Amino acid sequence: MMVMKFITHFLAQIGPQSEYTWTRLIYSTLKAPTYHLYFELLLIIGIIWLLFKRSYRINDVINLSVEEKNQLISEWKPDSLVPKDWEPSKYLLKQFHRCAYGPLGKYVNFNLEVEEFEATEMNVSKNHLNFATLNFLNFVGDSDLSNVATEQMKKYGVGSCGPRGFYGTFDVHLELENKLAEFLGVEKAVIYSYGAATFSSAIPSYSKRTDVIFADERISHATYLGLVASRSHVRFFRHNDMEHLEQLLIAQAKKDKEDPKRALLTRRFFVVEGIYFNSGEICPLSELIALKYKYKVRILLDETISFGVLGKTGRGVTEYFGVNIEDIDLISGKLMLLFHISSFV
Repeated sequence: MMVMKFITHFLAQIGPQSEYTWTRLIYSTLKAPTYHLYFELLLIIGIIWLLFKRSYRINDVINLSVEEKNQLISEWKPDSLVPKDWEPSKYLLKQFHRCAYGPLGKYVNFNLEVEEFEATEMNVSKNHLNFATLNFLNFVGDSDLSNVATEQMKKYGVGSCGPRGFYGTFDVHLELENKLAEFLGVEKAVIYSYGAATFSSAIPSYSKRTDVIFADERISHATYLGLVASRSHVRFFRHNDMEHLEQLLIAQAKKDKEDPKRALLTRRFFVVEGIYFNSGEICPLSELIALKYKYKVRILLDETISFGVLGKTGRGVTEYFGVNIEDIDLISGKLMLLFHISSFV
């Protein structure tokens, strides 16, 4: 009774218009309906429970012996990706009656278009010469390479993680790098696991925000992504137009004279391709090298298509033009297109 009288006297003293924040808060809380107080109390308890609740129970771990684990592994049978009793529908055959059938090697087989599409019959045409893929060297159809690849997979295994930072570096990685460097006559070679990221990651590794890149307007999409990632100042010249390129170089030289301090921090790069993916034309490498030494520019060359194709021994566009490979500052290539393996820089 004494407590209730004290609270009543306290509320009468502070009143609803008290200037103190805490007292007004206490006043409004005590004057609230009882159900509202219970609701807020349950809400606070729920928040505290969510904060300290574990997403899983640590004690729910079943400890199995080695024999039990081996038994579970031996008894496990994966489901087939395609059921044995599956048959393609007539609708699918009508939609995809020109699909390739078999390996996409030098020759490709296609399903013939016939009047009746029976689900259990595959009418296969004769061989067609394959102009649709980049299998210029016919490595896909080489049985010896397939056998070697199978043996290496049995020895080293395969996994979902291709980069060496995850999967690790093996002796064959280092051996391939040494043989690539020896074959090209360069100081060092580095192989990549993902071809699309090779040149696009090599460009920003050298060219920075203060640098200038002169790139051909017909470069591939992967190369363009490298230009964007570098955040450099990019100047595009017309496809294989060396006169237009020199005009851009002259304009850049004038800017450098206007701000010599900035020019000391600015590096210049040519970004070109041996054989352009978007046009199939060969870059005029000899003229590019002449402009390189005249205007002090570095050359970044992508030989994705030209490596293994151009030159007397397949060393690429440098051998094709008979120039010194040391005149090129960086050479990149996607081996996954022609050789169907990784890439190199």
